[in-house]
Amino acid sequence: MKSVILYAYPPEPDGLSMQGHFLYTGMKENGEDVMPCSIGAEFQKEWTYKYFKPDVVVGVGFWNNTPDIVHHAKQFGINSVPWLVADGWVANYQKDLSELPLVLVTSEWVKETYERDGTDVKNFEVAHIGFDPLQRHPLKKSDSQVKTMQTMLGIEEDDVVILTAGGDVTSKGAQEIFKALKLIQGELKAKGISWKYVCKLWGGESADSHFDDEQALIAELGEDSNRIVYAEGPMSYEFMNVLLNTCDIYAAPSRLEGFGMIQVEAQACGKPVISIDLMGPKETIIQGVTGFLSPVADTVELDEEWVYKDMGFEEDHKIIFDKPKTFAYRASVESLAESLLKLLTDKDLREKMGKAAAEHALAKFEYHIIAKQITKLLKKAYNL
Repeated sequence: MKSVILYAYPPEPDGLSMQGHFLYTGMKENGEDVMPCSIGAEFQKEWTYKYFKPDVVVGVGFWNNTPDIVHHAKQFGINSVPWLVADGWVANYQKDLSELPLVLVTSEWVKETYERDGTDVKNFEVAHIGFDPLQRHPLKKSDSQVKTMQTMLGIEEDDVVILTAGGDVTSKGAQEIFKALKLIQGELKAKGISWKYVCKLWGGESADSHFDDEQALIAELGEDSNRIVYAEGPMSYEFMNVLLNTCDIYAAPSRLEGFGMIQVEAQACGKPVISIDLMGPKETIIQGVTGFLSPVADTVELDEEWVYKDMGFEEDHKIIFDKPKTFAYRASVESLAESLLKLLTDKDLREKMGKAAAEHALAKFEYHIIAKQITKLLKKAYNL
């Protein structure tokens, strides 16, 4: 079987790009005949199809990328398999995706979202995202890389460190974590627990839009507000391994998370993860073993939404839903507080769960394993 993997190539340090890159690398190292190509490079894609003559093209993206990862390949008579994430709802291309012999999605929740919004998912298969253990693995706190990071972030020797990372941290549940810390700050002080909460964000419009709300919640922590540390800006994939190993607990009760690649990577680094009991995290974190999953407390429902020409519509217009759609979730602050208190106050528990997390990630999400699973699905779907 000859395959082309479409993603942001050469790889960039974002989730979709790394999703595609580890599939390509895994298939290649597994001995498959495979080539990478940039998802939006139509001229290069055409050359790749005519020169390489692939049996199948796997395109990484979401429903809005259907023209690039499905329609374009079909022009050249090539089988197309999208590997899809979800961004809250599916506005278009349901028919195109329903007719494909195989569609890959990153979690059962993503599959359910496509079905909810009118796609026939009979040929949808869940394929999780892989990671590279050479680039995501535990480091000792005595490692000089980690020590340098601690100094830069103002982390003291006895601090128990919580970390949340994302393009912005509110979408990853940081506001819920701020509220949870407020609930337990008295108990932590009484027990003599020194802690820091590091919020790593890329920056930009989304992060800016949440900044004032975040600062208001931080101010409510009073004298503990100086325990919140922001680290902003782009960071390479390799560098993130150091940051992940600087923390003791990874906390991301995400408001919308189709898979949660960084949560798997945190587990690979031997960190217990606190998240939400839904979406991708429910499939990647083992409750009470590799982390804690908090129940959903609230949802964000929308009755209508705008669609635009770049979504494949003839004109910009507003769609009124037959019934409200859930677009985001909020984890229970009380449950988050309980989980944080357990992990912040019990070093043995952190170490036990961290060890289990690293073993779990390696056994289930190592990129060669994921590539082998996807290769099997491709060959079966097209009798290759």
